Amino acid sequence: MSKLYKWGCGMNEKKKNPKKVGNKISFKAYLKRYWQLYALLALPLLYLLVFKYIPMIYMQIAFKKYSIVQSVWEMPLAKNHGFEYFIKAFQNRDFINALRNTLSLNLLDLIFGFPAPIIFALILNELAFKRFKRVVQTIAYMPHFLSWVIIYGLALQLFAPTTGLVNQVITKLGFEAVPFLNEPGHWVATYVSLGVWQNFGWNSIIYLAAIAGINPELYEAASVDGAGRFKKIWHITLTGIRPTIVVLLIMNLGNILGSGFDRPFALQNNLVMNVAEVISTFVYKNGIKGLQFSLTTAVGFFQSVICLFFLLAANWISRKLGERGIW
Repeated sequence: MSKLYKWGCGMNEKKKNPKKVGNKISFKAYLKRYWQLYALLALPLLYLLVFKYIPMIYMQIAFKKYSIVQSVWEMPLAKNHGFEYFIKAFQNRDFINALRNTLSLNLLDLIFGFPAPIIFALILNELAFKRFKRVVQTIAYMPHFLSWVIIYGLALQLFAPTTGLVNQVITKLGFEAVPFLNEPGHWVATYVSLGVWQNFGWNSIIYLAAIAGINPELYEAASVDGAGRFKKIWHITLTGIRPTIVVLLIMNLGNILGSGFDRPFALQNNLVMNVAEVISTFVYKNGIKGLQFSLTTAVGFFQSVICLFFLLAANWISRKLGERGIW
């Protein structure tokens, strides 16, 4: 018994302090076993380095007078301690208009576009017929793979003032044609609706995956307790996917001042430029076409800082409210 006792005590002492040696051995064994996975990270890391981090060096163009014959390190500092082009941007009416439009359109996208995939995923989850469910999913995913040039062509065929199919039906019913693409208010509604239509099916995939991870026994227990379908959705399904909803909401809030280029550029026209001009199209017209590189770099830098602020603020609020957040 004494030998066994001493042996047991020795094992306990080893277990109390195995960190240094144990961790080294386990880490080496882990690398030896899974080195292929880390080797696969080489190309993605190289991509991030070459296309994401190295270009950040040229962000200093926002604080310098751009010259095509000088390197970014040799360019002279702009006036007002380097903030000359930031001041010019906020004195530019076109930029203020683009800033307002970007914020308002993204807020509308968030209000109408964010709940749409959640609702769609909840409806799909309640469908009993698997074949019908697959067909609906496939149809809903298809618009995601269409470019905005094609979507604009479809919108033109449907919503054109005189030749569009929808307006032809409206006029034959005795009503006036609706200027979906030519009047600012209607254009905003069309812009948001097309965005929701293109993305709600594809964005629902992650919610369907989260729903699939919910324990089915919870639904069985709720049925035993007499809970109906809507109570199950509210108390089980939505509760189960709430962490996913919070993370995606934070990411969307982090992009509240960001905007893609192809969607507004494809849909805008001269009649609605007061509501259709956004920061991405402003940068394209003034930077690439107008050769004002320092000005548009300053605009892009400002946009990135504001997006980062919104991301950090949203994450902080979610953590304060007891949610998980991104980190």
